[in-house]
Amino acid sequence: MTRVVSLLLALLLWGALPAVAAPSAVDWAAPGPHAVTSEATATHTIYRPSPLTQRHPVIIWGNGTGAAPSLYAGLLQHWASYGFIVAAANTPNSGSGKEMLAGITYLTAEDSRPGSLYFGHVDLNRIGASGHSQGGGGAIAAGADPRIRTTVPIQPGPLGGIEALHSPMFILSGQLDVVVLPLLLVLPRYNAATHIPAVYGELAGATHTTPTGNGGGYRGATTAWFRLWLADDPQARSEFLGSDTTCGLCTSPAWSDVRRNPLIPRT
Repeated sequence: MTRVVSLLLALLLWGALPAVAAPSAVDWAAPGPHAVTSEATATHTIYRPSPLTQRHPVIIWGNGTGAAPSLYAGLLQHWASYGFIVAAANTPNSGSGKEMLAGITYLTAEDSRPGSLYFGHVDLNRIGASGHSQGGGGAIAAGADPRIRTTVPIQPGPLGGIEALHSPMFILSGQLDVVVLPLLLVLPRYNAATHIPAVYGELAGATHTTPTGNGGGYRGATTAWFRLWLADDPQARSEFLGSDTTCGLCTSPAWSDVRRNPLIPRT
């Protein structure tokens, strides 16, 4: 009970409990306002706004089995265009979450190193975790880390324990995914998230490869979620909060199934 109260207090402090969720005027699937560049380190590929002019929130990313960040470059660049520094682990096996969390270690060091492009520009208090397939399971595993403020597992593999999460989760499945089956491997994990604010979204017509490239139909909703929880963006509230008839995700025909647990504000 104490954990639930703490989460609700956090929602209040983050400004995420509006009296009325106003309709969003933003097309979150369209490119964001920032130019984007990327650079590779020994362990990560970083996609970031260019130039860095403020402290930017961070998203750490885990690839699917056998994949590299380049397979998801369009999606990761898209998030960066909305002001996020995205640290994608350069590994085809990110299910442990440890490789993803190493991105935070790298950015923490760079944020404090004079002469670094990232010096004073990394918001280490606003970090999210996301990934696809095995990397989705890795995002859940990484989400247990106290530095993670929200988790977005996309068609997640079996690794990582939902019970260890401590912050809001947006868990995603594909209606036609025959690799990570929605009813057997994704929805039960949403159902287990009774202790944190959680949203489940099943993208209509999506297969297991839909998140690759530019993220397909996942692109806009994930961007809005990160803008809500990592940037306190009021324009993103109506995508997830409010009543079942005003919540943007709830009423969109692009989604074949949307569920929100009781810790997601309705008023």
